[in-house]
Amino acid sequence: MKLVNMKEIKGKIILMSGLHIGAGDTEMKIGGTDNTVIKHPHTLEPYIPGSSIKGKIRSLLELRSGLMGKTDGKPLSYSDLKNEEEKVKTEGMKILKLFGTSGSDDKDAAELGPTRCSFADCLLDPEWKEKARTNHYVYTEIKPENTINRIRGTADNPRFTERVPAGAEFRFSITLKQMDTDSDDDLERLLLEGLKLLEMDALGGNGSRGYGRVRFEFEDDDLNSVFKELKPL
Repeated sequence: MKLVNMKEIKGKIILMSGLHIGAGDTEMKIGGTDNTVIKHPHTLEPYIPGSSIKGKIRSLLELRSGLMGKTDGKPLSYSDLKNEEEKVKTEGMKILKLFGTSGSDDKDAAELGPTRCSFADCLLDPEWKEKARTNHYVYTEIKPENTINRIRGTADNPRFTERVPAGAEFRFSITLKQMDTDSDDDLERLLLEGLKLLEMDALGGNGSRGYGRVRFEFEDDDLNSVFKELKPL
């Protein structure tokens, strides 16, 4: 197996609704925010971890393949494919090539080779940052939420969630490796289908309440055209 090409897919992630990717706070300060967003430790600016995008795309592709229900909620592994019919196994193999498999997985998984996709962390787009500075936009907002008591009609359990507001823009970069044993078009298309599924679903937390709607714009015009017409389902 030999590396023959590396392709970088770049562009912007545009937030269509507020985004919350949690910082994993270990303590709550009196009068503070219940759920803060993850921020760069030096600039204190919000960013989107590459792992968040990778994990969500992978889970959506596994859900589409029908394999998610056979893994007990765990990420797909090579051993999960052993007794599957050829069509499902082929789809699962492509997912594992793109996103990788556990080092403790069956030794036969060596035929998959290295993980093909690398997802960089997504920082705020420099042009959008300048626009935000000029127009005095905030990088995050605090959204209050409540549970409404169905009988009394009163608000119970108020909480305050920090999120990046709609309209913010981030830069993304995904590197796709091609091995001499791969059909590059197949893996690239699978990646694009995963990104399209993410557009149709949500990124980060509270997606069922309208958070995390995103739109992808690619630097490559041809990719934009292909992506616009893509039907992943």
